[in-house]
Amino acid sequence: MKPQELLCPKPAGLYCAPGDFYIDPTAPVDRAVITHGHADHARAGHGTVLATPETLDIMAERYGAEHAASTQAAAYGEVVNRDGVEVTLVPAGHVLGSAQAVVEFGGLRMVVSGDYKRRRDPTCRAFEPVRSPDVFVTEATFGLPVFRHPDSAEEVSKLLRSVRQFPDRTHMIGAYALGKAQRVIRLLRDGGWERPIFVHGALNRLNALYERHGIALGPLLPATEGAKAAEKKNFAGEIVIGPPSALQDRWGRRFPDPVLCFASGWMSVRARAKQRGVELPLVISDHADWDELTATVEEVDPGELWITHGREEGLERWCELHGRRAKALRLVGYEDDDD
Repeated sequence: MKPQELLCPKPAGLYCAPGDFYIDPTAPVDRAVITHGHADHARAGHGTVLATPETLDIMAERYGAEHAASTQAAAYGEVVNRDGVEVTLVPAGHVLGSAQAVVEFGGLRMVVSGDYKRRRDPTCRAFEPVRSPDVFVTEATFGLPVFRHPDSAEEVSKLLRSVRQFPDRTHMIGAYALGKAQRVIRLLRDGGWERPIFVHGALNRLNALYERHGIALGPLLPATEGAKAAEKKNFAGEIVIGPPSALQDRWGRRFPDPVLCFASGWMSVRARAKQRGVELPLVISDHADWDELTATVEEVDPGELWITHGREEGLERWCELHGRRAKALRLVGYEDDDD
């Protein structure tokens, strides 16, 4: 059997014909395996969804309990049989519950990584390499040599130094609601910030979900309710976290002389930071950077590399120079801005 007979790209995503299921389909399908809860990978309307318990909880929180006709939770390492095809979910290190899908059939083993990172993250299980598969399917969000991310703890230290330097200003951090916001909160706690962190209401449900799954976030307070919100001066010296879209609308304008921050791997691109009016860019990414992508390929050592969304051409060229078989799948429907 050839790899493309086990997994092949279709308009709705990667399709497994022997098992009759899609991995992270971009449109409703009868059977789906979902790697993680971000909206470009986890959509509502499928017939049956297989995912980790955490990802299913995230989907239920975001789309409602009836987001699929039926669901099946699979713990990390549990083997699930789909018409003779064995599917195993392995930690991807991207966000809570994120997984790589290991697909085995007819003597072939293929690993679909979904999105992943290699940095320490106190809010999710670390990436676990599945070595020597026939095919490793990798993302390439930051698949160019220019993307080399700094240490995340040092980025948070930079933020805390700024809070001490400007005690009369509010530090407002833009962070996406799933994964990034909770990771920034935990990094702040690990960095020594014990005071309450003020959060936008859009983060409340996912923050609570993380807490239910054992991720302690410390004291969180609403940023827009009660006496604290009524007196702007009380936010001086405080840290406020909200979705990026809220920072520059009416919600964001209620804070005194804010230092606008944004936590994203894209903040290494000065033009993006300037475009968003970011004063303090925080290069904190939930994706592997260039060095981590290439190191992962070498560690996993697949027979062939398939590259999905992102800077496919950069990683494809690196493989060519290093004598590795690779091809770009050119899948559409997966965004890279949620970092």
